[in-house]
Amino acid sequence: MPSSSLTAPLDMELRPDKPAMLRVEPPADAASWADECRDALRAQVTEHGALLVRGLGLRDADQAGAVFARLAGPLMTETEAFAPREPRGAGTYSSTTWPANQPMCMHHELSYLLEVPGLMLFACLTAPGQGGATAVADAEEVLRALPAELTERFEREGWLLTRTYNDEIGASLAESFGTDDRAGIEAYCRSHAIDFTWDADGSLHTRQRRSAVVRHPVTGRRCWFNQIAFLNEWALAPEVREYLVDEYGADGLPFNTRHGDGSPIGEDVVQLLNSTYEAHTRREPWQAGDLMLVDNIRTAHSREPFTGDREVLVGMAEPRRLGDSGPTGEASGR
Repeated sequence: MPSSSLTAPLDMELRPDKPAMLRVEPPADAASWADECRDALRAQVTEHGALLVRGLGLRDADQAGAVFARLAGPLMTETEAFAPREPRGAGTYSSTTWPANQPMCMHHELSYLLEVPGLMLFACLTAPGQGGATAVADAEEVLRALPAELTERFEREGWLLTRTYNDEIGASLAESFGTDDRAGIEAYCRSHAIDFTWDADGSLHTRQRRSAVVRHPVTGRRCWFNQIAFLNEWALAPEVREYLVDEYGADGLPFNTRHGDGSPIGEDVVQLLNSTYEAHTRREPWQAGDLMLVDNIRTAHSREPFTGDREVLVGMAEPRRLGDSGPTGEASGR
């Protein structure tokens, strides 16, 4: 089948341990190809939750950004980042800054926002030497596999994200809120249901409660949708967690997650979440030029440890304010 054809069915590669894959011949103009094939590609994302397109030959940020825009329309500007990214064009970013030898556990991007990205787009410009896959996991399957007692509590109470902003670790105030002006930050927090307090040294502490289980806006199916495991202290390497607790105290970690009632989440819960994710993980090593589309609500994604250079660009699109993703209480800045 010609790579740009919309009249014949796509010749998809489907395996239970890998994301759905489409191999194409490099088009003369990747952006025009994306524009022509948009509906067919997006239908595959709807059906499978994620789609890897191999052979597209993406080479630079401008080309990747143009493909992203043709496939998704306007791209989102990231807010409330937990770690720095480098802007690489309008709505196009580098991958999150994170140690190469440490995994980024399965999560749904920016699931602690009130308006979340419905679609994630990834473009691999430089493949790593080893590892570094952006793996995916079906959030409907994960929800069904988790113990009902656990998911019912999180569904009832939600989950709590706590953050402490400092000048050393994680995203800065300006990188997260678009400003370092205190009044502007407070206005943002109040309008986005985030509790906040300021320390005498000027550091900011925030708390925001969000739903852990949501209904997909298209299918209506329930999805395990959060970053409970990824942003929890027990997901950190032991030596990293020990350093951060010694340096900032247990209540001053750059980020942490709790039950919706504010009580701690045990290490056993984080291990259970991550082992359940692993049992439902689909992975395929990156090749230079690859494109991946991920339904951010139905599908969690991760970044595995890697060696060598790795350049994967990211775009976020289709903001969704889910009917059941908001907090159950009101924010009250103090």
